[in-house]
Parts: sequence; C-alpha cells; structure tokens
Amino acid sequence: MGRKSLYLLIGGILIAYYIYTPLSDNIEEPWRLMWINAHLKTIENLATFVELLGLHHIMDSLKVVWSFYEVPPTSDENVTVTETKFNNILVRVYVPKRKSEVLRRGLFYIHGGGWCIGSAAVNDYDLLSRWTADRLDAVVISTNYRLAPKYHFPIQFEDVYNALRWFLRKTVLAKYGVNPERIGISGDSAGGNLAAAVTQQLLDDPDVKIKLKIQALIYPALQPLDVDLPSYQENSNFLLLSKSLMVRFWSEYFTTDRSLEKAMLSRQHVPVESSHLFKFVNWSSLLPERFIKGHVYNNPNYGSSELAKKYPGFLDVRAAPLLADDKKLHSLPLTYVITCQYDPLRDDGLMYVTRLRNAGVQVTHNHVEDGFHGAFSILELKISHRLINQYIEWLKENL
Repeated sequence: MGRKSLYLLIGGILIAYYIYTPLSDNIEEPWRLMWINAHLKTIENLATFVELLGLHHIMDSLKVVWSFYEVPPTSDENVTVTETKFNNILVRVYVPKRKSEVLRRGLFYIHGGGWCIGSAAVNDYDLLSRWTADRLDAVVISTNYRLAPKYHFPIQFEDVYNALRWFLRKTVLAKYGVNPERIGISGDSAGGNLAAAVTQQLLDDPDVKIKLKIQALIYPALQPLDVDLPSYQENSNFLLLSKSLMVRFWSEYFTTDRSLEKAMLSRQHVPVESSHLFKFVNWSSLLPERFIKGHVYNNPNYGSSELAKKYPGFLDVRAAPLLADDKKLHSLPLTYVITCQYDPLRDDGLMYVTRLRNAGVQVTHNHVEDGFHGAFSILELKISHRLINQYIEWLKENL
C-alpha cells in the first residue's frame, strides 16, 4: 500500500470515528442522523474553541451560524406570509390563501433554540408554519423573542407573553379572521417551555378575556432544579442535545456567570430554603415505572443561597412551569405533549403529563420510542414528517 493510500485510509477511519455513534436498532435513518449530528457537533466545537480563545461568546457564534439558515417571508401558492410586529415583537404571520366561509383557527407558535439561538425565520420553522397553516386551514403566528446572552430571563418570557396578549386582542383577531374560541399555543424545546409558562400566566391575567383552547408542547424544557433525571443520565451524550449543552442553555437563560452552570452540574444550585420545590419535580413519584428502570432517587444536594439571590429566575415558575401548584394546573386547557425516548428533556415532559392528569387536565401524550431531541423540527429526517403529521392531525381534531 502506497503512502498516499495509507493516509487516505487513516483519514477515512478518523472521519468515520468522528461521525459514527452507536445507536439503538429502532432509530430510523441512523447514518443520516449521525451525519447531521457531526455537522452540528463541528459547529458547536468550533464555537467552543472561539470562546476559549476569548474572541466570541459561544451562543453569539451559534447565532451567527443559525442566521445563515434563515429565509425571507415569501408567500407561496397556498399561504400568504408577512412579517409585522405585535407589541414591538417581530412575528411572522401565515394565512391560507383559499377563501374561508367561517373564521379560522389560530395557532401561536414559539421556536426552540435554548433561549439563545434560532428565530421564526429559520427555514425549518418557516416550512413548519406554512405547512400547518395550509393543512389546518389556520392563521399561524410564529413569534420571535430577544435571546441570551444579550438578554436574560424574564425578557424572553415577557416578549412572548406580550406578543401573545397582542394577538388575543379582538381587533387583531378580527383583522386576520381568527375565531376567538379556537386559538391554541405551541412550541418546541425552549419554545415549549415558553408556551407552557405563558399559558399558565394567562390564567391570572384579568385583562385578557379570550382564553386558549389548547396547548401543544413538543419535548419541552420545564425545570432546571434537577438536571440528573433518568433521561439526563441515559442521554447525557446522545446526538443533537447533550446534558452539558442543555445545562449551558439553562444557565445562559439566567446569566452569563458560569458559576451557575457549574453548580447545576454538581446539583448544588438550589438553596435549602427552596427545598419544598423538589416535590414538584420528584421523578421517583412522577415518572411511570418503566422510565425509572432501576434508577435510584437521591435526595438533592443543597447549595448556598447566594446563587438564588443573584439569579432567582431558575426558581421562578415563569421559567420552570413544573413548579406550578395543582390549583394552577387544574385550570389549564386541553394539552398535547410529545416526548422522545432519547432526549435529556424526556422526563420533564413525562412529569408534566403526570402532574397535569393528576390535576384533572385532559392530556394526549405522544411518546416517541424512536425519537430524539430535534426529531420534530429537522425536516430532512423522515421521523420529522411523521411527528408533524400526528401533530397536525391532533390539532385538526381538537383545535
């Protein structure tokens, strides 16, 4: 074998090693998924390296990369797409072109991205919104919100809430031909967190007379108190979203101070005076038995109150919807939840399903045995189209 052939062989082996990740047999399109993961991992690694050099914050670098995936608000043969502002928050509006004899459904959608990256203009979110508008014959509002690390909680929450309140005004609904009795909210990942949080907040707002009919949450992030759930342990290094990246997203939501991230990873960020909150996220009593799989629940390690005083957001129900009490949960609307087996956030969704049902809320739970974080929104994968079809069919029946 010549030297050139040897170098090519070694290079091929190294590339295959970098790309290959052992996956369960039930994962569809494993090599396509591994290739997508390698692409995203490379971007993340480069952004991490740039941050280590002190040149750019990792999330700002990722934000720049994601901006290349954005598309303009272009109408097509089925849907009119425009951009406008709801209470100074930029949103995209998707309206079916075909005439309707009745007022249409309305869906308010919130994109994911760890409260740090992404926008309504990202190609996959744009396609999702126009597909939903067309197939559901609904007006879809896809909202933006200001992002970390420049802006921290509660800015993201407030942006989404203010845009939603604007949409729920009678004059706005009339302008877009939306039936005020058929309005839903939805979001994925961090967007699922924001959707759950603003839906709870809406219950206590006396100025908003129009209420939501449904909420649809796609693998939502619902609490940062315990990031050592069975799903975090089992999927700590799974494709697309690792435990370390999710914890970084959580900490960046509240502060650029890395001491919070470090405390979260060592389970020492919650002070003893907030110990009562763990009853709302105790997975040993809230997870179905088959998801516990022999995991042993360990009592939390309490930290000093210093972090909670500096960054109280991580104990705030507006950032952690799982911390809502049963009385609040009881008043929530019909709910659809997608959880994925290979997702660190799986158990957040599972616990919310349990708590909602215990509080008397009607919940449709779609647990995806071959699913993973990002399965809903990476449209080049077959599983994404399957989940979107199921999601839209549920919306047709219930919204």
